[in-house]
Amino acid sequence: MDNHERITRRRSLLQLGGFLLAATLGKAAAGAEAGTGPAAVATGVVSCVLTPEMTEGPYYVPNEKVRRNITEGRAGTPLTLRLAVLDASTCRPIKGASVDIWHADAGGVYSGVQQQVGKTFMRGIQKTNAAGLAIFQTVYPGWYMGRAVHIHVKVHLGGNVVHTGQLFFNDTLTDAVYKKAPYNKRASRDTRNANDSIFRNGGSRSLLGVRKHGAGYVGAISMGVHRS
Repeated sequence: MDNHERITRRRSLLQLGGFLLAATLGKAAAGAEAGTGPAAVATGVVSCVLTPEMTEGPYYVPNEKVRRNITEGRAGTPLTLRLAVLDASTCRPIKGASVDIWHADAGGVYSGVQQQVGKTFMRGIQKTNAAGLAIFQTVYPGWYMGRAVHIHVKVHLGGNVVHTGQLFFNDTLTDAVYKKAPYNKRASRDTRNANDSIFRNGGSRSLLGVRKHGAGYVGAISMGVHRS
């Protein structure tokens, strides 16, 4: 399980507050007049938060499909992910970065591994648009033994992996989601954020900003990366 995984030594810049992205980009625009690059970051004109990288985990499968909807019809509470990639020096959006995500389905099962080899549900890649956004349609992840609820993410740029991390959810939100089908058909999860070894190594800075949207949710975060 993930508790025994190797923690990578790489570090990246991850700016939280996904729903403040517009404000962040506004600061970046101001930086064009007041100065850009590391000096602008140092003076607070633009800002990103330094956070440790996190293990990719044992369930990564390379070369997944480029697609927005990764559910393959599997049940679960709808979740739209809005993942922004920013230049760490200026906090400006990066177009054309490949954002690679994977997570468990509502039953806590990963595709592509063990008894699910050859299957691809809850996995996919999207390229960021001009606003630096990669958007995915998925479902709220299920839990599995020994781990808090999470989504894995990699960001590829120019053939290099520039960020490897995990995205987390507020426990109170997860409690509310899990009261409904199909999540309520399972026993209560055994690990919350505070008890998760990966979360304790930076997860509080990797919490998705989540808001209700129709029958589901929208989750967002902005990730500042070095271009090489």
